[in-house]
Amino acid sequence: MKTLNTVSILDSIIPISRFNKGEANRIFSDVKKYGTKIVVKNNVPECILMSPQCYQQMMDEYEDAILAAESEKRLAQKVKYTSHENVMKKFGLSEKDLDDVEVNLE
Repeated sequence: MKTLNTVSILDSIIPISRFNKGEANRIFSDVKKYGTKIVVKNNVPECILMSPQCYQQMMDEYEDAILAAESEKRLAQKVKYTSHENVMKKFGLSEKDLDDVEVNLE
């Protein structure tokens, strides 16, 4: 994802009135070609326009950051963790026992 500096922020500002003048297709093309646009109404940012791919990448990075923060929090706690091998041994399981198990993660 491309970061915005001061110059690109100024270049990315679009008055909402351009939508009212029938320029939506051109604006959407610019978003695809040049990246994120900031729509302003009465000189106040109203919304951000970005491609679906850019949005998905941003959400993936956000989720990764949340997971990293959670893992750091858990690692900072003085908890004794159990290895995969110990759990398998405790419950009398082998890797073959898990071959046909279907797991759905949400």
